[in-house]
Amino acid sequence: MTKPLFKVSTPVEAIKVLKDHLDIQKIIQKNREIVNIKDSLHRVLAEEIISPCNLPGFNRSTMDGYAIRAEDSFGASESLPSYLKIIGEIKMGSKSEFKINPGEAVKISTGAMLPEGANAVIMLEYTVLIDDTTVELRRSVAPWENIVREDEDLKAGEVLLKEGYRLRPQDIGILAGIGKINIKVFKRPRVAIISTGNEIIPAQDEPQIGEIRDINLYTLGACVEEADGIPIYKGIIKDEVDLLEQEIRKTIKKDKVEVVIVSGGSSMGTRDITLEVLNKLGKPGVLIHGVSVRPGKPTIIAVANDKPIFGLPGHPVSSMIIFNLFVRPLISWLQGGDYNYNSDNPKEVKAELTCNVVSDSGREDYVRVFMYKEKGKFYAEPVLGKSGLISTMVRASGLIKIGLNIEGIEKGSKVMVKLFN
Repeated sequence: MTKPLFKVSTPVEAIKVLKDHLDIQKIIQKNREIVNIKDSLHRVLAEEIISPCNLPGFNRSTMDGYAIRAEDSFGASESLPSYLKIIGEIKMGSKSEFKINPGEAVKISTGAMLPEGANAVIMLEYTVLIDDTTVELRRSVAPWENIVREDEDLKAGEVLLKEGYRLRPQDIGILAGIGKINIKVFKRPRVAIISTGNEIIPAQDEPQIGEIRDINLYTLGACVEEADGIPIYKGIIKDEVDLLEQEIRKTIKKDKVEVVIVSGGSSMGTRDITLEVLNKLGKPGVLIHGVSVRPGKPTIIAVANDKPIFGLPGHPVSSMIIFNLFVRPLISWLQGGDYNYNSDNPKEVKAELTCNVVSDSGREDYVRVFMYKEKGKFYAEPVLGKSGLISTMVRASGLIKIGLNIEGIEKGSKVMVKLFN
């Protein structure tokens, strides 16, 4: 008897189905932790950060010069200078004890606190020291020139960073500036990776005829890290129902993972094993059985008792593309984000296609391209090869997407290249 063909879903449909069967908010509410800002780069905030104070907190000079009342410099020039009385000096890190009255000046260093009564700093270059107590001004300055106001950087009560924000180096700097050393962030999702296949052997072993080294375990592990998850490498399992079921159950319980990836076992020959196992692990079981994507059609998406499990194709190219379409967004959702691989991507570059690319209507095609620049223009050259050839991904700069109802793209067309990180 001929087995029925599995019904494929579009990527948009698959993502919706996955989201509908996961209580993301419930999951992320308990997936939070406190970390020191030294360990917070690229972490996602699980709290809103409000400034408790003004920054810098006092009026400070941005130049070496003299703190003065701006009004005392009005009209000053090289031909008609103004003269002020020097009443002291303020160095950086010292508290100002001076009060400036009309006709007075205080020598000041860059970063030092402005004395009371001063509202400007004139640079040393525009002054001449006449004697120990007299300075000549050779130009005028505007009020608050060469000064950072006490709340110019930050105001107390100002919202600095919102929950769900991914921290950059400069963000960590501003946290330090307000004294926020420990912050609440979302935990990095733990993602288990299980390779399947009787022909797969560890990467360090020498393959015999018919055997191949495990590429996907390491490729997917790196993809998880790149997506700010924590890869849990579980090794290789033979194509046997009991062995695969035991390994997944043990992994979920012992390793306390949020996501499981089964690499391989989604093709026609071994798909039934993966389907059987994923339907036995918990409700609702298999949600998606095939997606309208090339390469990557034989993809399986399941949820077992709130644990998302993916059956990814064994071919390395297919595996990476499907990871980016479904697993990467999930890792983002579990950290409070709303990332979608098919949404606008800041790592996209417009380029001109160097040759015709054929596609079948009814599926999304992801074509590997090498991008180069010539005479000020970017060009995208397709990297041809089967989905089992990892070298095509190595040679490629990124991917172009051909939509569901588009039958190819002509040479010379403008395309958006989704760049690899």
